[in-house]
Amino acid sequence: MSHPSPVRTICCIGAGYVGGPTMAVIADRCPEIQVTVVDLNAERIAAWNDPDLSRLPVYEPGLDAVVGRCRGRNLHFSTAVEPAIAAADLVFLSVNTPTKTKGVGAGQASDLRWIEASARQVAACSQGHTIVVEKSTLPVRTAETVQAILTAAQGEGAPGDGSTPGKSFSVLSNPEFLAEGTAIADLENPDRVLIGGEDPVAIEALADIYAHWVAPEQILRTNLWSSELSKLTANAFLAQRISSINSIAAFCEATGADVQEVARAIGTDSRIGPKFLKAGPGFGGSCFQKDILNLVYLCGHYGLHEVAAYWQSVVDLNSWQQHRIARLVVRRLFGTVTGKRLAVLGFAFKADTNDTREAPAIRICRDLLEEGAQLAIYDPKVCAAQIARDLGQAELPAEASERQALSGEGSWRAASSAFEAGAAADAALILTEWGEFAQLDWQALAAGMRQPAWVFDARAVADAAAVRAAGLQLWRVGEG
Repeated sequence: MSHPSPVRTICCIGAGYVGGPTMAVIADRCPEIQVTVVDLNAERIAAWNDPDLSRLPVYEPGLDAVVGRCRGRNLHFSTAVEPAIAAADLVFLSVNTPTKTKGVGAGQASDLRWIEASARQVAACSQGHTIVVEKSTLPVRTAETVQAILTAAQGEGAPGDGSTPGKSFSVLSNPEFLAEGTAIADLENPDRVLIGGEDPVAIEALADIYAHWVAPEQILRTNLWSSELSKLTANAFLAQRISSINSIAAFCEATGADVQEVARAIGTDSRIGPKFLKAGPGFGGSCFQKDILNLVYLCGHYGLHEVAAYWQSVVDLNSWQQHRIARLVVRRLFGTVTGKRLAVLGFAFKADTNDTREAPAIRICRDLLEEGAQLAIYDPKVCAAQIARDLGQAELPAEASERQALSGEGSWRAASSAFEAGAAADAALILTEWGEFAQLDWQALAAGMRQPAWVFDARAVADAAAVRAAGLQLWRVGEG
């Protein structure tokens, strides 16, 4: 059923890394549309409403300026979920869809409990015709589940079933293709906007919103299932390139080649291109591993076991790379890191974000803690409380850390700078490619370290000549 009414009010359920920035840009580019972002997490909403824009819960370059322009005008953040849904012509579902940890499909399938809960809340609270848009990354054919829940609330309804006369819904898929750290630029100048659906009027209503700033040829229209699968496939292909170049990096180290030279050589091939050929500690973030595991699960479900094994190998190699780096650190430091101080420079999964989900630093740090290392961790945007949650281990103050070093138990503490982290350290590990790590004063850092000291540059961002001139031994990923 088509309803050609224009979209004047938008509700986004979920105020995270996707919902917040995406709605901010829509509000900025569409001042005539009222946009409300809702979330049950009162602390998060309070942070979005903080007068100090530097305290927004999501760090993205340029996000503070966008929010500052339209917050209070036509961009609102609220915990009042039901009224926002009731007032909305269009509702984005932008909630978390993590990998299941137990039950059927544990370790691979997506946990859709919040998507289902959101769909039920939309079914209960909406009024009139509502366009419901999947923004979260979802398994193929999840829209069927959403549609089934919404359909039960449509029409006149049976007595006592809780449905309201006059409700109707159109379900669309509109996956995000954002790279954290460049999300605002990606939203303002997207490669493409993908809209999947079966209701052409609803599709055009959403397309009209993006058409405020996106060229018509960049707005792609598909069916629902193609749209959902396109998101999983895009992330799988990007992650596969990272695992591929990291496998070659290990080969380069063994043979004397340089992975940066190899990447430059193959990147000039127009069939391959230069992007996502940067060797490092592996991929992280909220999407890559989750989406590939989801693809593995779906391929197995449909009996495509060889395809499932292929994509599983991409994840396996990513984990291997992180364990390999931790083992390499132990081996270079005379076979043991027990009681030794290690400076960890960077904890976010990439630069220009405070997101640590599936960050390579987590697995590497856990391995080193298991070996008894004393870690001093510095990241310019990640707080100590988040590091503690990710490592599953409380921070140990410096004085207590010194005592524990003798026990053989690993510990960690937060540092406020690279130089504080490096004080009396046996090695420094660069695990996130923050710009400041490319310009460190290695002479000053080396002066505070315990000699002989190492730098393990898992991102290949440090000035190699400056590191060696400071008397430090250097390992760079992919360098033989």
